[in-house]
Amino acid sequence: MSTPLFNRVALVGLGLIGSSIAHAARAKGAAKEIVGTARSDKTRARVKELGFLDQVMESSAEAVSGADLVIICVPVCASGAVAREIGTHLSPGAIVTDVGSVKGSVVSEVEPHIPERCYFVAGHPVAGTEHSGPDSGFAELFEGRWCILTPAAKASPEATEKLRAFWSMLGSNVDVMDPEHHDLVLAITSHIPHLIAYNIVGTVADLETDTRSEVIKYSASGFRDFTRIAASDPAMWRDVFLSNKDAVLEMLGRFSEDLSGLQRAIRRGDGDALEQLFTRTRNIRRNIIEAGQETEKADFGRIETIPSKKD
Repeated sequence: MSTPLFNRVALVGLGLIGSSIAHAARAKGAAKEIVGTARSDKTRARVKELGFLDQVMESSAEAVSGADLVIICVPVCASGAVAREIGTHLSPGAIVTDVGSVKGSVVSEVEPHIPERCYFVAGHPVAGTEHSGPDSGFAELFEGRWCILTPAAKASPEATEKLRAFWSMLGSNVDVMDPEHHDLVLAITSHIPHLIAYNIVGTVADLETDTRSEVIKYSASGFRDFTRIAASDPAMWRDVFLSNKDAVLEMLGRFSEDLSGLQRAIRRGDGDALEQLFTRTRNIRRNIIEAGQETEKADFGRIETIPSKKD
């Protein structure tokens, strides 16, 4: 077992990411004690049943007291409110981070509430499934995935490096970048694909009943992949699009222009243009595989590792 990096890790929010952090930190020995809290009584009761925390607290303020690492695991639009609630209860020297997939707005909303004696290092583990809630967490979620850190202006290099070591211990590859650059990159790699998936599946939902049932019955792998993405947490993704609207709208504009070009090629019967595009996209797919961002194991192995609700 490795030497713990932190004495007490506090998790505010115990959904897929929060519960997976708890499982992973426990499995890797990253912390001596792991505590947490959730907004609803039902969630806190379920976490007690599952037993992956040392203590389940009634409030965020109580959870962060005495913690040397605090991880905010709530939808991005709620991060500022959580920071305001916990700010005066943080211990001197505590590192505060988050897991939101938008960083610019989170840094601006959270940093003002972090005391001078503490350090805010915003973070984004680029990992997840379409499942949500404390039952969906599993220790292997971060293995081989990226975690991007976007330190706030007041964060010390030492705090950033310690958080890098924490995520590395959980199995992640770690990179550091500017919050605005992160939001632009994630707009095209994550946010726009989710928006497209929600739109396509929404189109099916609006079809006539007979046609809709046939689409579901004869779904091929492409449409099934869209439905998996579109099954993601609605509240979380609502907040993502509202919080990263500038980058999303910029990338959506580029996508719309490219889509218009594709429409023209089909309308004109321009097979050469279509083949050139499809060749370029195959190369992107090969690059993703070569970069280790794909695996032969279905869904990165998560289906076999998600704990049963009966456990």
